[in-house]
Amino acid sequence: MPTVPESTKTSLAQKLTARARTARPQLAGLDVRYRGQFAYVHGELPDGQSIKLMRLRYGGSASTWGFALYLASTDKYEDTILPTGTFAGTPEEALDCACGLYLTAPNI
Repeated sequence: MPTVPESTKTSLAQKLTARARTARPQLAGLDVRYRGQFAYVHGELPDGQSIKLMRLRYGGSASTWGFALYLASTDKYEDTILPTGTFAGTPEEALDCACGLYLTAPNI
């Protein structure tokens, strides 16, 4: 199980932050935390509330990540198929999918 290199952590945070700024104005920011091969992404709302959005799984590529949605009903992350029909995709696709379920429509 590969761990996420520091350079990939930096680029992931930059990609997600850029996408949130352009497509998700309802987010005040993002918080990305790492544990082993996983990146946990929480959205920060303007009122200071933090919401769990998704978990990304690093598989050795900075451009393709496994995707799991946070399910509040079970308080767990569950591997989920992206709208592209795959379980892995770009960080931006994953963020769009998670935000599409938990927030209002994108601004793109």
